[in-house]
Amino acid sequence: MSFTFRPVDPVADAAVLHSWVSQEYARFWGMVGCAEQDVVEEYSKIAATGHHQAFLGLDDGVPAFLMERYRPESSPLADVYDVQPGDLGMHLLVSPPSGDPQPGFTTAVMQAVMQELFEDPETRRVVVEPDARNHKIHALNQKVGFRPHGVVTLPAVDPSEDHKQGLLSFCTREDFLATLTPILAAPAAATRGEDQ
Repeated sequence: MSFTFRPVDPVADAAVLHSWVSQEYARFWGMVGCAEQDVVEEYSKIAATGHHQAFLGLDDGVPAFLMERYRPESSPLADVYDVQPGDLGMHLLVSPPSGDPQPGFTTAVMQAVMQELFEDPETRRVVVEPDARNHKIHALNQKVGFRPHGVVTLPAVDPSEDHKQGLLSFCTREDFLATLTPILAAPAAATRGEDQ
């Protein structure tokens, strides 16, 4: 596994993103049953905000996941918790496997995403707010150092619902590094000039 990131091109990447977000496994993204043009419009809006960016994660050059980062102070989260300097919001969607699932793949993706977010020295804490019913992502979040803060009410993602109950969780750089093996943690800390 060799992961790289590049900004989403709303038009060029619409087909691959649509093939992910329109499936039942991605129901918490609220786009099941959407058209490819809906994806173009959604990611064009995100690109235009200036405070929310979407990235395609590539595994050896092949699209493998979608990562979004955003400024919580410019999002609905600003109404439900006291945003701190250095907070950075994140959303993650891993593509469905094309063959047999690779053990540990999703954890490796999440570790790569966290390392990418913490590359910015101004990022002190990553914030997530997945649907409270999405137990798979809660387990993955805890594996990389997120600590649940509590359930918050946010605007609906799914058009069939009138609101979203999200599990607000935080992960500091220190909590993330503490989840890595010494072999993984050393280069991650060294790139930020931190002592072991």
